[in-house]
Amino acid sequence: MPTTYCLTRSEFVTVREHSPDALVVEVEYSPQGPPPPPHFHPSQYERFEVIVGALRAVVDGKEHTLHAGDVLDVPQGAVHQLWNPGDTPTHATWSTRPAGRTREWFAALDSLQRQGRTGSKGTPGPLALAVLLTAYRDTLRLALRPRFLVSAALGVLAAVGRLRGHRLPTPPRPTPVRAV
Repeated sequence: MPTTYCLTRSEFVTVREHSPDALVVEVEYSPQGPPPPPHFHPSQYERFEVIVGALRAVVDGKEHTLHAGDVLDVPQGAVHQLWNPGDTPTHATWSTRPAGRTREWFAALDSLQRQGRTGSKGTPGPLALAVLLTAYRDTLRLALRPRFLVSAALGVLAAVGRLRGHRLPTPPRPTPVRAV
């Protein structure tokens, strides 16, 4: 059975394939969704293919508008944002190679959504987000400058967040199978 994660109030992913080599999801972007902050993946490549609707993308400062059938490759380390500014839902496939800890990142965001620990736009508050961003630094980094200052600020915010009770969600343990 496929797993669906709510990343924000306007972005939902359903896992179609997961192996160390790749995470492939179907993504639904709700209409009029806000763009995510500029970010990059230090060791992963992404590919998006629009199935229905349209997406706006900015990759390394270059703007793109993608329609059904269009494909966008995002190289590792490229600063990017993707969102649906339109009036109808957009469906796309999204591949991340290698998979890394992307699925765990999705599960952490989904857990905060389910616990109601997000703001009005469905994004975690600064302390919870800092805890996540420092823990998943190998997967996703904000592309704000100066990077050393952003990294230091995230470290301080994450420490305060942990003191205030923000923790990484613990993944569910598999149910043991008893022999009959």
